Amino acid sequence: MNESDFKKGTTFGVIGVCGANGNLIARILKERGFNVIGTDLSQKSECRFASVLEDYDFDVFYGRTPDAFFNRSDYIIPPASLPKDSEMYKRINKPILELNDIIEIFQPEKEVFGITGTNGKTTSTTLLKRIASDNGIEPCEHKLEGMQGNAEFIPILQSRLDGDIGILEVGTFGVPGTVGRIAKNTNMSGGLITNITPDHLNDLGSFMDYANVKGEFIKELNHKKLIVNGHDPTIMGLLRELNYDGEVITFGVDETPDSIGIKECVCGNEITVKEIISGCGYYFCKCGITTPQVDYIATNVDLANRTFDLYTPEGKLDVKMAIDGIHNVYNVTGVIIAAHEFLKLPYDKILESISTFTGVEGRMERVGKINGKTVFVDYAHNPAGVQTVLKEFQKLFGDFTTVITVSSESGDVGDLEIFNSVLKFSKFIVPASRASQKVALEKLKENSRLNDRIFLNHISDFEKEGTLGANKNDVREGIKKALNLDCEMIVAIGEAATKFKSVVNEL
Repeated sequence: MNESDFKKGTTFGVIGVCGANGNLIARILKERGFNVIGTDLSQKSECRFASVLEDYDFDVFYGRTPDAFFNRSDYIIPPASLPKDSEMYKRINKPILELNDIIEIFQPEKEVFGITGTNGKTTSTTLLKRIASDNGIEPCEHKLEGMQGNAEFIPILQSRLDGDIGILEVGTFGVPGTVGRIAKNTNMSGGLITNITPDHLNDLGSFMDYANVKGEFIKELNHKKLIVNGHDPTIMGLLRELNYDGEVITFGVDETPDSIGIKECVCGNEITVKEIISGCGYYFCKCGITTPQVDYIATNVDLANRTFDLYTPEGKLDVKMAIDGIHNVYNVTGVIIAAHEFLKLPYDKILESISTFTGVEGRMERVGKINGKTVFVDYAHNPAGVQTVLKEFQKLFGDFTTVITVSSESGDVGDLEIFNSVLKFSKFIVPASRASQKVALEKLKENSRLNDRIFLNHISDFEKEGTLGANKNDVREGIKKALNLDCEMIVAIGEAATKFKSVVNEL
């Protein structure tokens, strides 16, 4: 069955339009010219995505599902979560289309480009979309307020919405098959990999298990085009191990390494990395994996003035950014290549957008001042992300107090690595999440001299929810404590810090 088998007068009844998948399916079908009726047991006031449905002209029954919903529909689309023995399911008296049927029948009608990696996905995706829009190319958007939407079925359905192009952030909740499914079911024609560093270890067991989930992206884009961070030995190793046979464009940053890291190589050996950012830099393994001579190299980086030179196969570019940090030099370089290679835009148009892009909400975001102390929040929530971001804060601003709201998806191991990075780069530490407080108590037992740097002012009883490691009160109390310390800058890290940043204004 394909889309042409349905007449344009066909009416689809979508159950569960207040859920992400139901919302997107209803909008896809309406945009394709079909009739749509929606229903959801939630009242409109409780429907998280009701506002986006108001832009579409179709009936939605909130809080009830009358017989008219079924009578007016030619096909019914239930949510995947609806039990087949439920009363609602038993009421269905028309042919049923499942979620996978919708994905199979209604294919993307545009080119799709994907961006994956452990860190930098959101910034890179948002910047590439901004460049496209500035140049009259409209990306399709899921418009699900408050949802990042980089995993499960959201990117797959998003690629089927109206727009000139699909630019998708591709993530994983630590489930094998997720990344590959997104790439395959969006007919992705090209992609960018920012980096691969340890994450989701609680779900996947080992770093290489996690790396191989990201490797699904490489498998699905075989014989196509990939833009990759050549300074990441894991990416380069996977390209070799998976016998990637498409076009590979590499990039890197010519900067003096400032630390030494150890990373597992795809061959099983440990590999030493002279790091420019966490897990990325200069490396060599006896199996033959080594830093390549990259196709695009950023050099003469001036972080204070946010400038760098980018040497491309076509010559040198003078790049001016409006965002901070060496990690963003990597992000911006990857996006410049994607905009030129995939969007086919000239460099001058790309650089115009980059010079005015001030970043993504919750990434190195200055949220306000309290009693002369500047407060930043950053979403960093895995070991590599925290290390990279705090290293950049230290380079740019000097001393700061870190409020930790993180609960790592890699469990105790990740929580300890995050705390060690905070300890390395921060003047003072305020553990606000339960996970960080647990580590802090152990650190203080081991070394009483840390009493001058680690400040436990309350013990959270908040149970983690994904990477959300603290509640609003924990964030508030953490920042209040930080305000009493002898440091003019506060950095609150983690999902809770960004979600509850309103406490800064309240304080």
